Amino acid sequence: MILTVTLNAALDLTYRVPRLRPRGTHRVTEVSERPGGKGLNVSRVLAALGHATVATGFAGGGTGEALRAMLAQDTGVTDALVPIGAATRRTVAVVDTAGGDTTQLNEPGPTVTPAEWDAFLTRYRELLDGAQAVALCGSLPPGVPVDVYARLTRTARAAGVPVLLDTSGEPLRRGLAARPDLAKPNAAELASLTGHNEPLRAARDARRRGAHTVVASLGADGMLAVTADGSWQAAPPRRIAGNPTGAGDSAVAGLLSALVEGASWPDRLARAVALSAATVRAEGAGEFDRATYEELLGEVTVTDGPAAA
Repeated sequence: MILTVTLNAALDLTYRVPRLRPRGTHRVTEVSERPGGKGLNVSRVLAALGHATVATGFAGGGTGEALRAMLAQDTGVTDALVPIGAATRRTVAVVDTAGGDTTQLNEPGPTVTPAEWDAFLTRYRELLDGAQAVALCGSLPPGVPVDVYARLTRTARAAGVPVLLDTSGEPLRRGLAARPDLAKPNAAELASLTGHNEPLRAARDARRRGAHTVVASLGADGMLAVTADGSWQAAPPRRIAGNPTGAGDSAVAGLLSALVEGASWPDRLARAVALSAATVRAEGAGEFDRATYEELLGEVTVTDGPAAA
């Protein structure tokens, strides 16, 4: 079983409009709702890949109830979310169907009380028993300590469970110090963390801060992995048009699924890049176009580089 943690889950709303104009009034042509938050997206992709997955975190209020009802309809995802009193946040994506661009609006999230946090910690420790890996994903809601990912990483490592960390800002900086097995920032998050704009240099710097391996998302250019044994870069054979929302979460699912299967680093990166690109082609986060994934998987180019400094 692969465990995912989404402390700031969301009900994702997607509006499609013919063309998005600032300060204009728009007629929405299509509306969709999905359970959201990075870890939940990861679990949904893992389930589609055939892996048993459990999703934990927080859910509350009417939006939390709606999220859990939708998650119950998802194939293969076990709901282990902890109920809270405040309402789960919403995120709104506005898709300009003419230009293909997406504008994202993210609410901050509910305030978590100390008692609710203690309940989560109890659930988390229980779920680690039997987990093959755990993914700690996304932003933090109000009321949660900024060093929470460092704490959760140490707890998982003490239980012998590999940890993937996918967050940004101060939670990322503190989380790295707890030595997660894998950190997966994007290029902008790496640059903000390290001050280096060159991805290989930035990934090496992030690895020296504590992560055993750093995998950087490079957008349409693929992914870069820096490990103790070497570095690899994987790139899709061509650019895929569509909505990039959730592409990074699918990449995390690819990395995790390949990890528990014992795949090599080149194979892990190829799977992650193919899934990421296939998500751009899909309708929304937590989904991927299977035909595109299977087509691209054998076409991803993986090149190796020097060992990590």
